[in-house]
Amino acid sequence: MAAKENLLRLSAVEALELMRAGDLTAAALTDAYLEQIDRRDHEVGAYLRVTAEAARLEAAAHDAAAERAPLAGLPTAVKDVLCTQGVTTTCASKMLEHYNPIYTATCVKQMTRAGMVSLGKTNMDEFAMGSSTENSAFGPTRNPWDLERVPGGSSGGSAAAVAAGEAIWALGSDTGGSIRQPAAFCGVVGLKPTYGSVSRYGLVAFASSFDQVGPITRTVRDAALMLKFLVGKDPLDSTSVDHPEEIVMPEDRDLSGVRIGVVNELVGEGIDAGVLSVFNDAVSRIAAAGAEVGEASLPNAEYALPAYYILAPAEASANLARFDGVRYGLRADSGGGVTEMYEETRQKGFGDEVKRRIMLGTYALSSGYYEAYYGQAQKVRTLIVRDFAAAFEKFDLLVSPTAPTTAFRLGEKLGDPLTMYKSDICTIPVNLAGLPGISIPAGMSGGMPVGLQIVGRAFSENRLLQAAHSAESVIGFDLVSPLIEERD
Repeated sequence: MAAKENLLRLSAVEALELMRAGDLTAAALTDAYLEQIDRRDHEVGAYLRVTAEAARLEAAAHDAAAERAPLAGLPTAVKDVLCTQGVTTTCASKMLEHYNPIYTATCVKQMTRAGMVSLGKTNMDEFAMGSSTENSAFGPTRNPWDLERVPGGSSGGSAAAVAAGEAIWALGSDTGGSIRQPAAFCGVVGLKPTYGSVSRYGLVAFASSFDQVGPITRTVRDAALMLKFLVGKDPLDSTSVDHPEEIVMPEDRDLSGVRIGVVNELVGEGIDAGVLSVFNDAVSRIAAAGAEVGEASLPNAEYALPAYYILAPAEASANLARFDGVRYGLRADSGGGVTEMYEETRQKGFGDEVKRRIMLGTYALSSGYYEAYYGQAQKVRTLIVRDFAAAFEKFDLLVSPTAPTTAFRLGEKLGDPLTMYKSDICTIPVNLAGLPGISIPAGMSGGMPVGLQIVGRAFSENRLLQAAHSAESVIGFDLVSPLIEERD
């Protein structure tokens, strides 16, 4: 059996192979991760709650089963935006601090049926609104590479858990970059699937036409493995569709003949020099491996950020109207009438960033401003969709840095929302177009990880994963955070 300290370095695929060969038990693997959580999470803050007893029971059941489930025994972290029956789901908000769902999100059910062992629920920006996991009502998560820096957001808890050796992989959600950006900051892999390919049932909605569940993992092959069990039409989610292809595991091959476009608008002004240097080196390695690399253009990409911050808050304004103190969640009653109860509940239940976005969205949807703001932003969204379609006539895949900087220091951008919003400048266009995108580690700048974003056509996950796996091989960075190294 592998030494306990080395278990934290295993990919999900490697761990499965050992368990199937009888060289590792689910109980031993689960114990290794729970011990790492006990040892490190007081520093990292990746989890809002750990379900250790249930995890050990699940692992023991998998070890005793006559027939192994396909993902039996893999310790998994679940972002706290996904409902889990019987386990508190807070969305990192005081509004849902004591909310226990009576149902489970479809994606969590699918992973459970496949054999995952759930370790607990991870921290996040409140209602997935943020880029640093500092907007959690229960305190920030810290980056395992430097505990004075943010892990990104809003899936920062999930990314930090994987990077810190506190989960072998994790479920996250991506509205404007919330899987890919924290994956880049934490030196792991993050995949946003095509919109509609994974059910959103049980995902507490932020912006319904953007939100998408996806994996955060150690390797591209791990991301492909998890995605295989996530995709598919769900009768409980009318926006979900059957994926046109079965997700297959990417195999080693070169990149010969793959046409890759470097998006000019996403490698210019605003990109940190160190990030750009790492990105250019990664692209050079990809070209040396046989890819045909050229310049691509998304002419309307400069309007993506302002369009997103009209459309997403508008949807958030509508989605969060349900939190009124009447049906579930917090109820703050000051003794006045129903209107006063609504106001008091929402004042006490929501944090500053959530209130900011609700007000922005309500304003954009208000009479007299709807067409000037929301209507124009929808037109920009259409133009960006067309830009991607034109670019894909010349290229198979598009690449850019995942984020314009490496992870910034805690508190550095909290007082400047516009600067914080720019953290997602490279990822937001992908969400506006509903396309699949993946971030893989590309190297280090100033001692912190840098991510490479690869984007494909809608439902081209197999091609995207194959290219990302090949790129991962030729770039050659096996990033292990100090919190795992110290365990060794």
